[in-house]
Amino acid sequence: MDKILVFGHKSPDTDAVTSAISFSYLQNQLGLDTEAVALGEIGEETTFALNYFNVNKPRVVTTVSNEVKQVMLVDHNESQQSVEDIEKVEVLSVVDHHRIANFQTANPLYYRAEPVGCTNTIILKLYKEHGVTVPKGIAGIMLSAIISDTLLLKSPTCTDIDIASAKELAEIAGVDLENYGIELLKSGTKTSDKSAEDLLNADAKSFPMNKKTVRIGQVNVVDVNEIIIRKEELLEAMKVQSGIQGYDLFILLITNVLENDSTAIVYGDHFKEVSEALNSSIKDNVIFLKGIVSRKKQVVPQLTVKFEN
Repeated sequence: MDKILVFGHKSPDTDAVTSAISFSYLQNQLGLDTEAVALGEIGEETTFALNYFNVNKPRVVTTVSNEVKQVMLVDHNESQQSVEDIEKVEVLSVVDHHRIANFQTANPLYYRAEPVGCTNTIILKLYKEHGVTVPKGIAGIMLSAIISDTLLLKSPTCTDIDIASAKELAEIAGVDLENYGIELLKSGTKTSDKSAEDLLNADAKSFPMNKKTVRIGQVNVVDVNEIIIRKEELLEAMKVQSGIQGYDLFILLITNVLENDSTAIVYGDHFKEVSEALNSSIKDNVIFLKGIVSRKKQVVPQLTVKFEN
């Protein structure tokens, strides 16, 4: 039996990494030979969760066709967010909670997408559907992903299914949901030792919008000002990356995990579209976004509609 690689999107966040691990474990229990890998450096929050529950870090890869013929995707489907040589392998399955775009396959595949707050919420359903028990460590990292993606169940992307799943997984993992959740979110907010490039790319995705390429990064903090004071440095790095990669618009969302608001630094020629889409004004490349914490639900759809109209 040939090995199958399972992975989330580039610039992997906690859900991308842990959903690869949890889905790979499930597939192995069902008789396949799979390995979870990551498409980029694993961040501090994810590392905290893996270490806390004694789960090994997956190795990082930049290509897959040199190793395998078949892959499984989690937490993404868009080709520009996937591995560079995705077109050279067969995609056997996708489990995701994002929009579907720029995705097609030559052969039929298993595709599971639901409008919930976290991919691991869907994967927990799959464990139950197949009658597979979730091990304690796997439950812990699945819980971590739900906490991360929903900002401890406070994001507008969070559903009743996510809440029920988080409570169930917390019980299996043997942790207090609220206490562990705060500890996890704070673990990923240290920014002083990160370069501008690290801040921009740690959790960033590119989105095609009516022939424009929009790059949106996100960083969680407990003090927004520690990022804002580095605005000029970040704008210069955005300029360099936009020139190399062809981004028409670059946005860095700075989300306060305690206040559940965001501030964004914006680079590019589309301030008018951003202001109108997000219903706030931009001053000196900075826009305050009250109540906005979700790139997936509160930023990308609004910008997509604005650029396509």
